[in-house]
Amino acid sequence: GLALWRRPAIVWGLYATAEAELGVLGEVAGLDVVELGCGVAHVSAWLARRGARVVGVDLSAAQLASARAAQREHGLRFPLVQADAEHVPLADACADLVVSEHGSPAYCRPEGWVGEAARLLRPRGRLVFLTNSPLSAMCVPAEGGPAGDRLLRGPEALRQVRWPGGGVEYHPGHGDWIRVLRGHG
Repeated sequence: GLALWRRPAIVWGLYATAEAELGVLGEVAGLDVVELGCGVAHVSAWLARRGARVVGVDLSAAQLASARAAQREHGLRFPLVQADAEHVPLADACADLVVSEHGSPAYCRPEGWVGEAARLLRPRGRLVFLTNSPLSAMCVPAEGGPAGDRLLRGPEALRQVRWPGGGVEYHPGHGDWIRVLRGHG
């Protein structure tokens, strides 16, 4: 997380696929952006450096403390808000872009955080997010850890995965994502 603050280019996911290759964000200068599940806020930092007005939102006080330390180290300031991505204390229609690189899509109920993103977005605003594929989630052992090369659970078991020792993840299928996204416009 914090090492990503040093990267000059925006990259996505475990394989650090370059935004320049994907082109999912487009021009962000001058946009109001909310990052849901920002963690240490490296995505927010990248966007702020490109001229976006960013607000990072995360439930974890520890993650936000790390984000504040990185802000001080890199001389970059933008608001950080401690809140659940399903209940964000920001005004309706305050953002041109809502982004989440793995945070909210995996750890919040899809209907909840997507509904909140829709509330935050202005007309013609965009939601850009990254999450695990259902296939990779089906290959993660029940005790947790990295995905392997075998199917270990069926797709019906992915909607809500409860991990030993606590923690819940959500991995809806592609059709479920389409239903949730359409349901929130």
